[in-house]
Amino acid sequence: MARIETFVWFVTTFIIMFATPPRAQATAEASACGYLAGLIDKTSPSGPLFLPSYPTVESGPLHAAAYLYDNAVAVTALVGCGERDKAHRIGSAILWAIDNDRTWHDGRLRNAYAAGVVVNGPVKLPGWWDNTQNKWLEDRYQVGSDVGNVAWAMLALLSIDDVNTGSRFRDGAARLGAWVAQWADTRGTGGFTGGTFGHEPAPDVRTWKSTEHNTDLAAAFGLLAIRTGDARWRDKANVAEHFVNTMWDPGCACFAAGTAEDGVTRNPILALDAQIWPLTALHGAAGKFASAMTTAEQRMSVGGGFSYGEDRDGVWTEGTGQMALLMKLLGKSEGAESLISVIKSQRSPDGGFYATNVRALPTGFVLDTDPTKPRNYFRLSHLGAASWAALAERGFNPFTMTKGLP
Repeated sequence: MARIETFVWFVTTFIIMFATPPRAQATAEASACGYLAGLIDKTSPSGPLFLPSYPTVESGPLHAAAYLYDNAVAVTALVGCGERDKAHRIGSAILWAIDNDRTWHDGRLRNAYAAGVVVNGPVKLPGWWDNTQNKWLEDRYQVGSDVGNVAWAMLALLSIDDVNTGSRFRDGAARLGAWVAQWADTRGTGGFTGGTFGHEPAPDVRTWKSTEHNTDLAAAFGLLAIRTGDARWRDKANVAEHFVNTMWDPGCACFAAGTAEDGVTRNPILALDAQIWPLTALHGAAGKFASAMTTAEQRMSVGGGFSYGEDRDGVWTEGTGQMALLMKLLGKSEGAESLISVIKSQRSPDGGFYATNVRALPTGFVLDTDPTKPRNYFRLSHLGAASWAALAERGFNPFTMTKGLP
């Protein structure tokens, strides 16, 4: 199962309706790094903060929602941009959230938080006022905890961990890793299950397994093993990586998206990130599974970039950035620059980057909050898209914190 945390959508027209009107067009010289740095600079007062995932949405479920994944990728992108001090502010908010949840005190993080500067007390969760029901609502996905999101938070904390900050970021990553460890699975080829969905005190447990999430965990646990010198984290990285390797299908030269709830039956959906991330994150995978790139090019390329899946209804900016980064890391500079040009064409009036070049881009998945509705990306300015654009521009690998493959 591919990543689900970034886009918890309801009805297309509902979301688009609340986007802000166009603002002054960003200058052509403004880089993705400059845009991200500017988001930090204009947020006051100083201190830990979460950035909004969709900064131009003014009402509804996505207004002021700071998805953990988007913010974690922004941290690694800012580090790659040479803006470690700015990345530090988001990392500090992640640390605060570990210790200051309104209910949980077991090392987990939520899938989303309320955007803005973090103040004393329990960290705020996103929500919205529903006039029809005349009450405050919270999204069941946003308050849950996906292991893939937690893995990205681990990577974010480790990206700003250094001798000058002591061990608190590294220790925070270890606490997150300890929470994830409980989701190790013995069914099928092992790996880690999805996490939780819904509100406390008894959220639903997700028993499916995601190729992408396990790729994230293999990288995060592996880096944690290096930083701490604790071989137990390497063992957990191996468990996640083994699962990813077994999701390879030689027949289609692709990775399955993961498994169904039974932990064994493969999910046949072809997702772009499930093809790209193992090659970017796992040692030797770029050579061993190189044909995954060919499959993506043959079955998911569109408009000079890449779509999320096989429907190819439009360009997925974030995924196009992921492929551009992989090409750059492989020394395929011409192909990378071509994709970066496509990404630059998706600049939004607020200076950021649209999630897609079409009104609604299907993923092939359905909403957890309403299985009768498809999960789509929409043409909204998106923090995740901007962060991957910055990573592609700089050639910075968020799985290794270097400009190289593992």
